[in-house]
Amino acid sequence: MSATAAAPSRPRGKREPAVSRGSLAAFGFTVAAFLIWVLVAQIVPPYQIPGPAAVLARMADFFAPQLGRQLLTSLAHVVISTAAAFVIGAALAFVAHYLRITRLTVDTYLTPFLNAFPGIAWLFLAMLWFGVNSFTVVFALTMTLLPFSIINIRAGLDEMDRDFLELGRSLTRGRVISFRKLFVPMLVPYVFAALRTSFGVAWKVVLTAELFGGNAGVGYVLNTARLQFDTETIFAIILFILLFVTLAETCVFRPLQRVIARRYRGE
Repeated sequence: MSATAAAPSRPRGKREPAVSRGSLAAFGFTVAAFLIWVLVAQIVPPYQIPGPAAVLARMADFFAPQLGRQLLTSLAHVVISTAAAFVIGAALAFVAHYLRITRLTVDTYLTPFLNAFPGIAWLFLAMLWFGVNSFTVVFALTMTLLPFSIINIRAGLDEMDRDFLELGRSLTRGRVISFRKLFVPMLVPYVFAALRTSFGVAWKVVLTAELFGGNAGVGYVLNTARLQFDTETIFAIILFILLFVTLAETCVFRPLQRVIARRYRGE
């Protein structure tokens, strides 16, 4: 897959609809889910499923310094772990791709081992090695996310158009120019696939990691809320996680990938 290919021309006189069918379907599903939530909240007790008003009020409490700090702590855990897993995973993928002597170790032994190793096991090991702190959470998250970066970057390196790269080398001897204008654009989709997957999975794992091995973060708050039957806080944390993942996709990953693709198409 090459990001340098020109976009197909659109027939004149036809305009794309302002709102796609997929957007309408997603909006309709969201509205239906919200209405079902309101209806069920009227039937069951509040300690089981609280109403939207109570959950929104509890979400507002997270903007206070004490709870807001816990939310930012979890966000920092996720961002640091995602970045660390991507850097280490990309390095291992490049080493396996360019040094054949390491390919068997990375592809046949290391990657399947990391992919099969349970995330909760990394957490318990980190607790034994480092104690209950933020480093334990970051370490467990990084080791859990590492296979996603290795597999995606390795797939991107293996599926590159070799004829296209050979053509680029025949047109210029500058390795930096060839790497920047040919190699990077073809690898960009796989980079964003690794980042998207890692960021989404990290939010699924961070609650468990902070619940058992952390002394701060929303997982720590979630444990306190569970003991006190504070269902509003549990729902508020769930909504915050959904909000973070959605905003990261719509405001960070998708626009950034679009800008990079447009930049390389324009060169």
